[in-house]
Amino acid sequence: MDKNYTPEKLNELSKEALVLMVLSMQEQLASVNAKLDKLTEQIAIANNYRFGRHTEKLSEQEGQGWFDADGNIYFNEAEAIHDQNPDPEEPSIETVVRIRKPRPKGKKEADLKGIPVIQLPTNDVPEEVRIREFGSLDNCRRMDDEVYKRLVFIPAGWKVEETHVAVYRSKTGLPKFVKGETPPYLLRGSIVSPSLESALINAKYVNAVPFRRVEKDFDRNGVHISEQNMASWTIKCTDRYLSRLYSYLRKLLISEYKVLQADETTVEVTKDGRKAGAKSYMWIYRTGQYYTDHPIVLYEYQKTRGSDHPLEFLKGFSGYLVCDGYGGYKTLDRKVKDIKIAECWAHARRKFSDAVKAAESRQVKLPATIAKDAIRMIAAIYHAEGLLQDLSPEERQKERMDKVRPLVDAFFAWVHKISEDKSILMSDKTQEGLQYCLNQESYLLTFLECGEIPLDNNRTEATIRGFTVGRKNWMMCDTISGAKSSAVIYSLVETAKANSLNLYQYFEYLLTELPKLGEFQSDEDEAASMERLLPWSEELPEICRKKSR
Repeated sequence: MDKNYTPEKLNELSKEALVLMVLSMQEQLASVNAKLDKLTEQIAIANNYRFGRHTEKLSEQEGQGWFDADGNIYFNEAEAIHDQNPDPEEPSIETVVRIRKPRPKGKKEADLKGIPVIQLPTNDVPEEVRIREFGSLDNCRRMDDEVYKRLVFIPAGWKVEETHVAVYRSKTGLPKFVKGETPPYLLRGSIVSPSLESALINAKYVNAVPFRRVEKDFDRNGVHISEQNMASWTIKCTDRYLSRLYSYLRKLLISEYKVLQADETTVEVTKDGRKAGAKSYMWIYRTGQYYTDHPIVLYEYQKTRGSDHPLEFLKGFSGYLVCDGYGGYKTLDRKVKDIKIAECWAHARRKFSDAVKAAESRQVKLPATIAKDAIRMIAAIYHAEGLLQDLSPEERQKERMDKVRPLVDAFFAWVHKISEDKSILMSDKTQEGLQYCLNQESYLLTFLECGEIPLDNNRTEATIRGFTVGRKNWMMCDTISGAKSSAVIYSLVETAKANSLNLYQYFEYLLTELPKLGEFQSDEDEAASMERLLPWSEELPEICRKKSR
């Protein structure tokens, strides 16, 4: 309605005009209510992301749900289980009653294994006490000592390492000089050492401590190094040394693995030629989660989220890429015949989980029954897949066809059935979840083709968390070169973590050995030099390996 009517003017209108006006008002009111419900649901979801629980499990303790190949779901779980196995094996008392296990012996010794031991003077019993208690020294013998162990913290210290290089000059007056071999140190002319730079990398990229706080900490210990010096050293060491190992790891990632996983997150770079607050992106590529022997994690900085970035980074790769529903990854599937996209089931589940949480907030009128059914079905798929985790890829693929495929087919049969039934009332988020599953169906089914493909991309999201935690502390990168250096360092940090290395010791070793390498004359020369520096190399010093518990 564009104008307000007074009672007098309404009395002047005909019956037909009043009917049309009421019908128009009803249509407008329905539209407003629909928009209000949608906004209410969005607000409830946003509040839950900020203040609520982050689990995607249902709050009620119900079964996973049973459903047939036509998508009909059943909630009479007891009867369904009985039909599946009418004569189950009787459980033993030990199975039903969980006996609390005593604390394992030797745990303290295992925790302290590998740490140098300094034996303090023995607290002996004085002779006069032994004579008083036993009558004489001959009436007692010494038994095994009681031993008490404490872990002592040694604060970081400083020293200046001074290397002298002998220089000789001819006595004949000729301008001829000879000097000893100059060590291949980091950044010639700089005071930075491998141990110092490793400490800086460990502080910022492992413990998420900004350089400005490191500067203050150093200053309190009488060492005055500015954060500008720290940033400069880190960028130069990355460009000259660490990037060589990064490039080699990228070659291995592209050529040696059949399944990769990818994701991306935002990062702000203040001096990238754009307006303040412009979003840049840190892309992450890693080996599939079932490759546990030699995992590789690589970051790449880019100014945009364009599909050309993964297209360029993965040039030469042939296999499967596990990712979320972002359309940029689909470009790979369309343009590169050797790459096939496998989408993440956790993203499909998340939309239904949001609908359930919004309904539980009591701010949304429509129930979340459909969303709960979807979560139960997806939970059943996850449960069946979880039982196959320890199998070989070949065995996992075979078992998937027998035990997981029927559940997946039933889920999509149900999704199609529910989506086509227009009489069912559901929230916008539930509709969005159903539509997402329909749109991504072919990509969600890809994991069934290969036993090396994981069901979701959660491993990549967990890996990228180290960067997002650091981003909260240092907020942004100052320059593009700094962002690119961060990508290289985070790559080596996360790869070293995945291979269970002591990060400080490993970086100190890398920064000691990499300056010794000359220019590579061939691919074979590069491989021979780099293989011994890889996180899984048997030639790494034992100190670089993380102490297992």
